[in-house]
Amino acid sequence: MSGMNEPRRKRGAERTSNRGPSAIPQLPLRRVTNPYPPMAMLSPDQIEKIHQASMHILENFGIEVMSPRALSLFEKAGATVDHALANVRIDRGLVTEALKTTQSNYTLTPRNPANAVHLGGNTINFTLVAGPPNVHDMERGRRAGNLRDYGDLTRLAQHFNCIHMLGNQVCAPVELPANSRHLDTYFTNLTLTDKSFHVSAIGRGRALDGIEMMAIARGLTLDQMPDDPGITTIISVNSPRRFDEMMAEGLMTMAEFGQSVAVTPFTLMGAMSPVTLAGALAQQNAEALFGVVLTQLVRPGAPVMYGAFTSNVDMKSGAPAFGTPENTKANIASGQLARRYNLPYRTTPGSASNAADAQGAYETLMALWGAVLGHGNLVYHAAGWQEGGLTASFEKLIIDVEMIQHMMEFLRPIEVNEAELAVEALGAVPTGGHFFGEPHTLERYATAFYQPMLSNWQNYEAWQEAGGLDATARATRLWKKALEDYVEPVMDVAVREALEAYMAKRKEAIGQGEP
Repeated sequence: MSGMNEPRRKRGAERTSNRGPSAIPQLPLRRVTNPYPPMAMLSPDQIEKIHQASMHILENFGIEVMSPRALSLFEKAGATVDHALANVRIDRGLVTEALKTTQSNYTLTPRNPANAVHLGGNTINFTLVAGPPNVHDMERGRRAGNLRDYGDLTRLAQHFNCIHMLGNQVCAPVELPANSRHLDTYFTNLTLTDKSFHVSAIGRGRALDGIEMMAIARGLTLDQMPDDPGITTIISVNSPRRFDEMMAEGLMTMAEFGQSVAVTPFTLMGAMSPVTLAGALAQQNAEALFGVVLTQLVRPGAPVMYGAFTSNVDMKSGAPAFGTPENTKANIASGQLARRYNLPYRTTPGSASNAADAQGAYETLMALWGAVLGHGNLVYHAAGWQEGGLTASFEKLIIDVEMIQHMMEFLRPIEVNEAELAVEALGAVPTGGHFFGEPHTLERYATAFYQPMLSNWQNYEAWQEAGGLDATARATRLWKKALEDYVEPVMDVAVREALEAYMAKRKEAIGQGEP
């Protein structure tokens, strides 16, 4: 198991943010809810027009499906299938019937039930960035993804309470064989964290390996997993209007075993979708609903999310752009569409910046506001996304964690009661006085306000004397400190050995072929 048995950092049965006077301040582990009404950017009439346009796309244009098994399922369900073109047209009645068996809420349970991920309703969850081929930090620079960095980024996800689950491969460990590296990353996810994660659903084998390894980690059989799902995946539609064979097979495998699927069209306005937001939303909606239908044809009741990833390209260069006003509006509007179909909603913040700089922060925060106002249930790529998703950044991860924690505190409702109104304190302080020494203040000062981990509130002279570090430089210190403080969650030796045995067996079976 090369690379798997690195010297382990501090081990222990619990994780805490109060490990000593120098511990990084962070919010406690908790289920985050959005208590405010979702923003309605579109009127009910506009939502209906988008729905009708989506139905027209599905009924008259169809979707290309490059999987014979999926074509057969649609044909048996009454869809119009052109086998020569691999085109499937479904009517609105089939969509309506499929939506009757979907779940509006469900839970993913990892090996530590305290880290269960609740999807749907007003719950919001944040994940680590997923999929970049590169990794970066300010000390070592940009480099190809590798298992050592993968492990450290995974440790950071475990350390920070606001990261509720991991995405699919925080960076690609490119030194490992492409056909079996998913086994190494699943093992890393399961041993260095006790949180849920996204599996790679590129084909049946990778999806099934993720399901089986989570079952081993939880002490369950494969047959027990559908009753208590533990993992999810992203099925990226090859927009416009194509489900390739590997994605379709991955979707069907996850649904077959009752695991969660987020069907996510990648609709970049001006490239993979119409240049107009309404047109892109209609296309996104059609493609997402098509995938939802397929999950229910495989297994009625299979957990599925409405995924949205609509942004725009730079029309000067064709490069993808993220965190734009259009991207933010799409995040909000897509939430309205997800709620129309009573489905949990997956969305994403993002940035096209090539550095962990001001552009990276303001673009990410712009899209994050859209995700929150749109009542996203799963905010994918929430921490560490850089360079349009091509790089996982250590510093950006820290900056994003700070922004997520700000958002979590923003989502705490304002309390209004006798103690909070502080009328007695107001009467006790003379006009022109101050509240620093007032008992009402002294009783609350330590917990009254959010304590940032990255922001610096010193005056200029004190800041300069302390080194004059900007936020990015401070972020470098913080990720290094977090790795020092990381505590590896305890795993039973027999479970670890079972996971190692499964990996060895599967690597031998895969050989030089595809899983």
